[in-house]
Amino acid sequence: MELKKEKGKMSTKMLTKIGILSAVSFVLMLIEFPLWFAPGFLKMDLSEVPALMGAFALGPMAGVLIELIKNILHIVIRGTSTMVVGELANFVVGSVFVCVAGWMYHKEKNLKNAVVGMILGTIAMTVVMSFANYFIMIPFYAKLFGMPLDKIVAMGSAVNKYVVDLKSLIVYAVAPFNLIKGAIVTLITLLLYKKVSPVLHR
Repeated sequence: MELKKEKGKMSTKMLTKIGILSAVSFVLMLIEFPLWFAPGFLKMDLSEVPALMGAFALGPMAGVLIELIKNILHIVIRGTSTMVVGELANFVVGSVFVCVAGWMYHKEKNLKNAVVGMILGTIAMTVVMSFANYFIMIPFYAKLFGMPLDKIVAMGSAVNKYVVDLKSLIVYAVAPFNLIKGAIVTLITLLLYKKVSPVLHR
């Protein structure tokens, strides 16, 4: 009986932590900015940092759950200007990143595995989102809004002279964007996790 109570308590604790990290992640998602080489629909934000911390402290699936709740909050509170395509892309990219990094870290919890996990997570999300954007996301977005693909490519060409078609948009804008995002999130997580970790493990 006592064991069940304790399990219930731990479960409530975990859900509370996931809820708080999701709320922080949602707020950070609102603070977004473009990068100089990428079209306006690719915006940088730091909302993966709390999800990554959740994945390290509570397990990879907690990180994925934080990504899911964050995007649901964004749709419900802010609404969507992309017919949910942007939020779906954000969920996929964030989930791949935190899941790979969290899984690697939980194999053996040390700094080396955390760094390797975040590097692998960055590579994984870059590869996944490059293929997803080329074959699914961008063509689906264009079809959904009745917009020719050339118009989306032109948005990239306007800020990046190397973008001339969909393939070069992926190579010179989408892939570097995700690599830079992964590097920045990795650096911030490394700087903050040790300070936040005791609170998350209470």
